Amino acid sequence: MQPYKTTADFGTAYYEIQKSKFYTYTAHVEDEAAAREFVQSIKKKHFDARHNCSAWILGTDSSQQKSNDDGEPGGTAGNPILESIKQHGLTNVVVVVTRYFGGIKLGAGGLIRAYNHSASLGLEATPQVEVKPFCRVAATMDYTLLGTVENWVRNNSIRSEETEYTDKVTVKLLIEPQDVEKIQGELVDLTAGKCSITVADPEYLEVPA
Repeated sequence: MQPYKTTADFGTAYYEIQKSKFYTYTAHVEDEAAAREFVQSIKKKHFDARHNCSAWILGTDSSQQKSNDDGEPGGTAGNPILESIKQHGLTNVVVVVTRYFGGIKLGAGGLIRAYNHSASLGLEATPQVEVKPFCRVAATMDYTLLGTVENWVRNNSIRSEETEYTDKVTVKLLIEPQDVEKIQGELVDLTAGKCSITVADPEYLEVPA
């Protein structure tokens, strides 16, 4: 399980050059069906536009990639949008750039730059998150040890979830898989072995980018 970056929400941007108007829309998507649905929604919104060009990257390994020039000369729109997503290091994201032609031809190079720049503006305007694998580590102990463990958690800036209080107390931590063994050892040392530790399988969780 590798960490990856993605968008957390929707984003929009506007760019104008040589009287051509470019409207950019971005969205977080988890699969191709959602990406296609988003592209269609923008095409419906801008039904009067000559071009609604798009690209998306999907998968934790960024293995699913697609672009569409939507009537622009081959390679001048969809691919520059796709390259912008790559330049931002993102996956599970779709970008649509709508163009209203202003009567002045931009040329192939101009189109490539305009679509790439428009996509970048949209992505920069979109909140981003990092998605990383974490193991949920639960340490159950007597209440007399809680203060010591809480100080250790705070001083080491360890991510944690809400503590559970029953006849004993369970401190719940979010630990990256490569750090689990180290954290377990520190907890055992800290409590002189007087805590019960369980470790769940890794799962993806969002953290601020």
